[in-house]
Amino acid sequence: MARMIDQIRASKLPSNMMQFAARGALQVPPAENIEILVHLAVHNKVFGELAKMTLAGWDEKASVAAASDPQTPLEVLDYFISPDNVRPKLLRALLENPSVPEKHLVKLSTSAMRDTIDVILKSPRALSYSSVKNALKTNPYLKKEEVELLQKSTAADQSPSVPAPPAASAEIAAPNAVPQPVPESLAPAEESEGSSPADDEAVAVYMKEHEKDIATEGEKRFQAIGGIVETLGEDHFPVVDKADITETPGPAPHAAGLGPRAGAKPVSGKPGHGKPPAPAKRENTLQKINALDVKGRIQLALKGNKEERSILIRDGTKVVALAVLEAPKLSDGEVEKFASQKNVLEAVLRQIPLKRRFVKNYIVVRNLVGNPRTPLDLALGLMKNLLTGDLKNLASNKEVSETVRSLASKMFKQKVDEANKR
Repeated sequence: MARMIDQIRASKLPSNMMQFAARGALQVPPAENIEILVHLAVHNKVFGELAKMTLAGWDEKASVAAASDPQTPLEVLDYFISPDNVRPKLLRALLENPSVPEKHLVKLSTSAMRDTIDVILKSPRALSYSSVKNALKTNPYLKKEEVELLQKSTAADQSPSVPAPPAASAEIAAPNAVPQPVPESLAPAEESEGSSPADDEAVAVYMKEHEKDIATEGEKRFQAIGGIVETLGEDHFPVVDKADITETPGPAPHAAGLGPRAGAKPVSGKPGHGKPPAPAKRENTLQKINALDVKGRIQLALKGNKEERSILIRDGTKVVALAVLEAPKLSDGEVEKFASQKNVLEAVLRQIPLKRRFVKNYIVVRNLVGNPRTPLDLALGLMKNLLTGDLKNLASNKEVSETVRSLASKMFKQKVDEANKR
């Protein structure tokens, strides 16, 4: 007897059965149900979105079993490990599954958010690949000390069995090296993501549409909602050592009436009194943003990298924060995180579901409803899209308002009753 997935691939099921399949309601083994849902999510234009929403709330035990089984079809593993679909509770199983290709681990490491990075760094299999470690080092959410540990680990992997010549270890232990290599996570946006014509067009359009708002804000400086240190942690932004800070030189001795020092060579008339100019210091991301006015921050929000967007979305200036949501490079994973944040303007949370691309993402919808900062009218309007399991969790979530909890409880009971009648 042919499996149900084979009939679905051959388009032999009627429309009503396909809808049941997209809801995960077919009477088939859990593993085949997941395979069917993934197939629909990837290949079916009619029921694909429904299948994605079903997968996002699928039974955790069955999902973990599929994620850890080397015999699970590659299409299912590819779907679960995709940065757009990965669920934190499945991640450890996926990372250790030998059937998950190395290239997927590299892709995930490049775009991972902070919670995902923590899991990857604890995965023996993931860290056994130098390509994964190199990808992690380019991730803007990696901390300075983690970059250093990965560099040491990579160097240890590459070290030969015989002692390496001095030149081979010059980058790691050269005691006289002047500038310490700057982690890639601190590199300017221009080095990590080049500006494209689409970025420039987005800036021009946004500036024109919000010309009045920009003029009203004037020269307002950056101020993060909730405080940037409280939000990201004190160790998120590396601090320059005091020894590296170039102090503003005081007046020259002769200017103070002290005259030249005995035996000293005459100073040249060149700026800096004959001393070579101090090397330019590279700013970290927060320092870079603090130096920009409203227009500069809008441009960075639209053209910058993921780390810059993650800070600017918290900007207390509305026209800047909203610009982040218009960035051409903005990923669904970033928006999922924005939707759950309590330290963004209410206007940001209202703007997210106004974009069709975002509101079609089930995780975005779920995060908005569960965010206590989301306006009540918005949360209540989105609740109808939640799956049964998420309604149950929401009904017991004491962070959200009593109104949301009550409605979630009512909707949960209604869905359970409907399921029991079938």
